[in-house]
Amino acid sequence: MPSQKQTSKENSNKIQTLYKKIKKERTLVLLKPDAVERGLIGEIISRFEKCGLKIIGLGLVKPNRKLMDKHYPKTKEWIENLGNNFFRTCEENNLKIDVKKEFNVNNAYELGLLVRSWLIDYMCSGPIVKIAIEGPHAVEIVRKIVGHTLPYKAQPGTIRGDFSIDTPILANLEKRAIKNLIHASGSKEEAEYEINLWFTKDELIDYN
Repeated sequence: MPSQKQTSKENSNKIQTLYKKIKKERTLVLLKPDAVERGLIGEIISRFEKCGLKIIGLGLVKPNRKLMDKHYPKTKEWIENLGNNFFRTCEENNLKIDVKKEFNVNNAYELGLLVRSWLIDYMCSGPIVKIAIEGPHAVEIVRKIVGHTLPYKAQPGTIRGDFSIDTPILANLEKRAIKNLIHASGSKEEAEYEINLWFTKDELIDYN
């Protein structure tokens, strides 16, 4: 049976581990080609820094299709969701599109693959800025600062709400990805995978 001293030490270790886990949470942000082209790099980074988040990795890169293919999920569920979002957008705008005729696809999955290819085309169309961010609840806070994925639904005060008005119906009609300025990891697990994909250990700097 552990002694009171041992139990106290174990509890202390657990508290320290939890403290470090919360304070050192990390997430990935990518400033997409439209953000770079519009000269919004400094403005966007300052939003993260002003709220107390820490930049631990930063770089300007021109991604290739191989890298972007690894970045975006390939699960059937994720791809079908892209296709279903397309159909949903058309329904919301009372727009009837013959996807077989217009896009040579037969179902939501095939349409999702096409939308995924538009995403990759978009991300490879120019330089992007990769940013590794650290801080308490970094994943959730960054997504709040960035705003709704669809810019026209993003609240004023968020990055997308202040700097973009693009909509999915325009993107669908123009056969392209939505220009929403930023990618931000959606979960802790996603953040870990994406940071390891975009940064080497030597590129991440721990500092006070």
